[in-house]
Amino acid sequence: MSFVPRIHDPRVVPVAGTDAHLPLVPPERLAGPWLRERMPEALGWTPEWPGDGGRFGVQAPKPASVLMPLVVREDGLQVLLTRRTAHLRDHAGQISFPGGRAEPEDVDAAATALREAQEEVGLDPARVEIIGHLPTYTTVTSYVVTPVVALVQPPFDLRADPSEVDEAFEVPLAFLMNPAHHRRHEWEMEGIRRRFLSMPWQGPAGEYFIWGATAAMLRNLYAFLVR
Repeated sequence: MSFVPRIHDPRVVPVAGTDAHLPLVPPERLAGPWLRERMPEALGWTPEWPGDGGRFGVQAPKPASVLMPLVVREDGLQVLLTRRTAHLRDHAGQISFPGGRAEPEDVDAAATALREAQEEVGLDPARVEIIGHLPTYTTVTSYVVTPVVALVQPPFDLRADPSEVDEAFEVPLAFLMNPAHHRRHEWEMEGIRRRFLSMPWQGPAGEYFIWGATAAMLRNLYAFLVR
């Protein structure tokens, strides 16, 4: 059986550097009109971080989707994220987009993302406008994840499913798209070299350590917006 190195506490993995030298996303590209017009181009683009699934491949690929919800606020777009509950078998306590594995009744990736967002946090699909997809990201557990990018119009009421989600919260898109906040971590275990990104954000309730697949998909969004 192939060995998949697991990271139990990402905060202790050394930071190799940040990407403050990279360009900022022009402000107009962090607004709904530009994103609505240009996001359809993303599917034909090659992402910087495609995921580690191809490296370890211990399971058959499984289709999944996440919703990348960009909430339209007066002071700029906000990214809606969740903190997973501590008792889950996979990704316990991690910061994630709403999403999950595709089910047979889902007609496409967007349907999976909308269904999962409604189940996990009670987000009404009527408040969601799908504007595009990023290329897939393959996780170490062989989920082939389609990030579905959407604009979300307030007002809406969220109801987190306590069996999956501890809380839902918003982070300014401008913060996450600033490469100075992208930290690169590197580690090695039993001869296998790994790398991941983190984007720690200090919110009103404390630090939210955004890392792994969530940070990688956000980095891919940055790379698309700045190109």
